[in-house]
Amino acid sequence: MNYGFFQRSSSLLALSLFLSLLFLPGVSAAAQQPSGDEKFLLDAANRERAERGTAPLKWDPALAEAAQRHLREMIRHNTISHRFAGEDDLKSRASAAGARFSAIAENVAEAPDVASIHINWMLSPGHSANILNPHLDSIGIAVAKSGEEYFAVQDFAAAVAALSREEQERKVGELLGELGLRVSKDSEDARRACRRGGGLAGPQARGVAHFESPDLDQLPDGVLKMIRGGHFAAAAVGACDPGDKGGFATYRVALVFY
Repeated sequence: MNYGFFQRSSSLLALSLFLSLLFLPGVSAAAQQPSGDEKFLLDAANRERAERGTAPLKWDPALAEAAQRHLREMIRHNTISHRFAGEDDLKSRASAAGARFSAIAENVAEAPDVASIHINWMLSPGHSANILNPHLDSIGIAVAKSGEEYFAVQDFAAAVAALSREEQERKVGELLGELGLRVSKDSEDARRACRRGGGLAGPQARGVAHFESPDLDQLPDGVLKMIRGGHFAAAAVGACDPGDKGGFATYRVALVFY
């Protein structure tokens, strides 16, 4: 199931302007690793998470690229916003930059210095919720000074790995093997079932299950129930293109049971 949670908040703190969004200038190209002000804000966010026992955010160059693009728009308009007239929304910007995600969020700010940006984000419930959210694991940041003010963008996501069809099938096959099923090396029947989206696949098939998920580390409850009640000895796994999900990435898989 794909879903996004949308949240806006704004605050005026210590002469600084901030906006947060969750969807749940002479700026250089996005770096593979952060440096300077971007690294300062990344390290500050991860210190806050560490103090609360939350895993650190990983730097994502695609999210950093999306943040850079939006930062240019904020500096051009000389104000902060999550979206300007004629600009794509957050999920579309991130997807266009190459990010893959099941949830996405954003903080933006304007302040006299970078340290104030982090301090006031943490004083604001909406912004700190994005920074501390344990379901978000990746981040890209862009910072630049324009005139006397610093502008900053933090884009967060729950990342979905870019796995090949074979990698997807292998991960799901390992889960089936742990449940005692023999996994077929021939995926063609299951791939055809995945593309069709319904019906049995082949005369020997005793059952078929379809699911869509951003997480292949576990099987959905409905699939587990079917396996435990179906008395199946073997299964084939087939993955296929999930299609356009409005910026959100998922895997689409079919299981054919024998």
